[in-house]
Amino acid sequence: MKTLILVRHAKSDWGNPSLSDFDRPLNERGKRDAPVMAKRLLDRKIKIDQFIASPAKRAAKTAKYFAEAFDFKKDKIDFKEKLYMADSSTFYSIIEKTSDKHETIALFSHNFGITDFANVLTSTSIDNIPTCGVFALTADCEKWSDFKDAKKAFLFFDYPKAIQ
Repeated sequence: MKTLILVRHAKSDWGNPSLSDFDRPLNERGKRDAPVMAKRLLDRKIKIDQFIASPAKRAAKTAKYFAEAFDFKKDKIDFKEKLYMADSSTFYSIIEKTSDKHETIALFSHNFGITDFANVLTSTSIDNIPTCGVFALTADCEKWSDFKDAKKAFLFFDYPKAIQ
C-alpha cells in the first residue's frame, strides 16, 4: 500500500508586479498557513518518506515548512521542474518514477493542475484545492510504477480555513 499526499503551495505574494510568476514568494498569510497545515498533517500520524516539489519559490518554501515540521532534511527535498504548472500526465510520470522504498510521498505543486489531478484519482470530487490545501489517498500497490492503475481510496482533504 502506498500513500500520496498532494499539497498546493501556500498563499503567494502578488505585491511586486516585476517578479515572474515562478519567483513569487509566500505572503504573510502563506507564511502562517504552511506551518499550521504541516502540524495538522503531522497530527494525523502520517510518516512522509519523500518530499517532491515544484522549484517555484512559493511551492519550494511551502515544502520546506512541511519538511521542517516532519524533521525531514530540506536539502533532501526532490525539486522537479516539471511540477511547475504540471498536468495529470506529468504528475503520474513523476509518481511512477519514485523509488519503491518510499511508502508515502508528498507532492507540492500548483493549481489548476493539482486540483485536476486530485479529481481523477478517486470518486471524491474537489471543486478547488485552496492554497496550502492537502489532499491524501492510498493506492493499493507495492510499486509506484503501478500507481496509475491501482485501486485508490480517498483519505482526507484539509485546508487552512477548514473548521477543526
